[in-house]
Amino acid sequence: MKVVIVEDEFLTAQRLDGMLNKYDSNIEVQAILPSVADAVKWFKENQGTDLVFMDIHLEDGQCFQIFETINLEIPIIFTTAYDEYMIKAFKVNSIDYLMKPINFDELVQAIEKFKKLHSPACNEDENWPTEGLQQLMHSLQPGTASYKSRFLISLGSRLKTVETADIQYFYSADKITFLVTADNQRYPVEFSLDKLSALLNPTEFFRINRQTIVKLNAISAIHVFPKGKLKVDVQPAFKDELFVSLDRVTEFKEWLGK
Repeated sequence: MKVVIVEDEFLTAQRLDGMLNKYDSNIEVQAILPSVADAVKWFKENQGTDLVFMDIHLEDGQCFQIFETINLEIPIIFTTAYDEYMIKAFKVNSIDYLMKPINFDELVQAIEKFKKLHSPACNEDENWPTEGLQQLMHSLQPGTASYKSRFLISLGSRLKTVETADIQYFYSADKITFLVTADNQRYPVEFSLDKLSALLNPTEFFRINRQTIVKLNAISAIHVFPKGKLKVDVQPAFKDELFVSLDRVTEFKEWLGK
């Protein structure tokens, strides 16, 4: 089986590559593509791919732009943390939808589903995408919030969930993103700050600079400096001084006043 991974988080892509090898060492990962532009270019120039694992949020936009640009008929297994896009995903040639961080058993089930759906017997029935969509819509609860309510954290051989309500801020350091809770616990998460900006409720969280996203009720003080510069104090205290990027000051003030 030949597979392409469309994913802009390098560590996530590498982890998925390893899980695919664990499932079947004969699986060939032809390419790992981080952007819409890279995916469009690659699929225009290459053929023979059997299955694509595709994240929703890429470094230059949403993956659905790929389908708007080229006629991509390869089966897709979507991988994302943002279930708002679940219905939209099944309107294209989707096999399954895996929530991040990906669970190995669920990955196996998705691949087995792909194999079953693309067996000669199943190919005679062209209604399987609609049936899958109907089952998916049945499972959704109306009015479900679009923003993440919790994060799954890997701690060695253990897994832990952290409620978004308990998180005070996120920051990046050494190409790793961390969350910090109200009781000053720090955990790594498998999302970039760019992706977190889309996953978090914008009325509660604001990205004050390239390295930091803060929650409104985590802010304990705001200091005004000459030329409009702002310094933010948070609880629990951050290891460094936190300044709002100058190009975000106006938007930050608007956010505070909402």
